[in-house]
Amino acid sequence: MGATETGKNSTLDGVDTRIVQALQLDPRVSFNRVAAELGVAEQTVARRYRRLRRDGVVRVIGAVDSRAVGENDWIIRVHCRPDGARQVAEALARRDDAAWVSIAAAGAEVNFSLHPRTPQDRDDLLVQRLQRTAPVHDIAAAMILHRFVGPGVLDWRGRQSVLTGEKSMAATDYAESDMRLRDEDGALLELLARDGRASFSVLARATGMSIGRVARRIAALQAAGILYFDLDIAPAALGSSLSAFLWLRVAPAQLDAVGRAVAEHDETAYAAAVTGPFNIFAVLTADTADDLYHYVTTKMATLDGVHSFELTPVLERLKQAGSRTTAGRLIPPPPVPPRAARRR
Repeated sequence: MGATETGKNSTLDGVDTRIVQALQLDPRVSFNRVAAELGVAEQTVARRYRRLRRDGVVRVIGAVDSRAVGENDWIIRVHCRPDGARQVAEALARRDDAAWVSIAAAGAEVNFSLHPRTPQDRDDLLVQRLQRTAPVHDIAAAMILHRFVGPGVLDWRGRQSVLTGEKSMAATDYAESDMRLRDEDGALLELLARDGRASFSVLARATGMSIGRVARRIAALQAAGILYFDLDIAPAALGSSLSAFLWLRVAPAQLDAVGRAVAEHDETAYAAAVTGPFNIFAVLTADTADDLYHYVTTKMATLDGVHSFELTPVLERLKQAGSRTTAGRLIPPPPVPPRAARRR
């Protein structure tokens, strides 16, 4: 996701916004470094971040790149009866393998991302459970083939800290034996998914590993492209903005060029090439409906190779980046007992 601008009715003040921007660049950056960059006290940065996290405004998460471990992510569209969409969305939001869940298309469609642990889990949900759910009319599943990264996107691969100019720990070289998940990584990854800023000492106590071993393992997983850290921002922090899903049907010869162009647009928060009749999926944000109209009739209209499109406004987000949401705020995840985290 790209650097997020706060909207007209944002809950963030100037200092909060600068802290959030620093964490977008480096989610695990020390409060001391942020304080030095902003010219405020370290205690001020720490206190404000903890308040933002406690109030469900921001949350740092550690996540696994599915491609790095040989798995695939999917984007699923579930067409429902409008009176049954919320029931379906709530059930999906409770699933660990659904990273984000939204209600769109005037309440008649549920969109969600699926990261199945196994093909059996995928088929059980898509072929069995959803098909048998009464409010569901039909399902369209698109597998993500490629993610496009625009110049404004803070891509975690090879990222350098703009606060220090130094390479991150992920840039360190590690032996090939460290470049894959181990059974012992399950508890560590589960804890980081709930609090991506958990200290090495906290993680060591919870997993039974030494502090040095935790630090080395996190660095190795980052270097392998398996683990990355991201800042999740609640919708309430972004003010009065609109979100919409954009589906494009593009000629194969122009697929890559169109995808890269869409990713570079300021309105684009995410863009990917996918399977199915629409082969590009993007998430757009704008202040007003007029702004979305302007985007479609100007920027999108200039793209060669676009045969057709579909634009569906997002009515409500029930989950994003693994966090449940309510009233535009992130709901804290349930605690995980030490050394009892679910293995991947």
